[in-house]
Amino acid sequence: MRLRDFFTPGAISFDLQAADKHSVLAELVGLLDVDQRAGDTLLRVLQRRESLGSTGMGRGIAIPHCRSLVAQRLRLAYGHSRTGVEFQAIDGKPVHHLFLIVAPPLEISNQYLPVLGRIAQLAKETDVPDRLSALTQPDDFFRLLEEKGV
Repeated sequence: MRLRDFFTPGAISFDLQAADKHSVLAELVGLLDVDQRAGDTLLRVLQRRESLGSTGMGRGIAIPHCRSLVAQRLRLAYGHSRTGVEFQAIDGKPVHHLFLIVAPPLEISNQYLPVLGRIAQLAKETDVPDRLSALTQPDDFFRLLEEKGV
């Protein structure tokens, strides 16, 4: 299993415009190219998940994630915010890199937690935030994932 398998080039943005947590979650959901109703549902579920505790893991990285009936399969999106977004991260600093995970409630392949773990593993590497900040193309993003073995 590789993270790349769950991304499409259209689900990657190096120029998120949102200035707050709610708006950045909406912008990330928009990268998944789902219909309005499904997008609204995903946004509500993500907000409910964030109300339980921020998914901002520090070092400028957040991994918002949820399971929802509107997700047909596990999907990922990545967004970079140059200005940063207040996300109540554990280190109190703004988030610049967001990895969104959405999945159906039940998956036969049960990849939700392993994918979450791989992204968390990637985020812990000391050079990753700076490397992500320097990216400009989806192919560069995919090369970084490949290089890091995730």
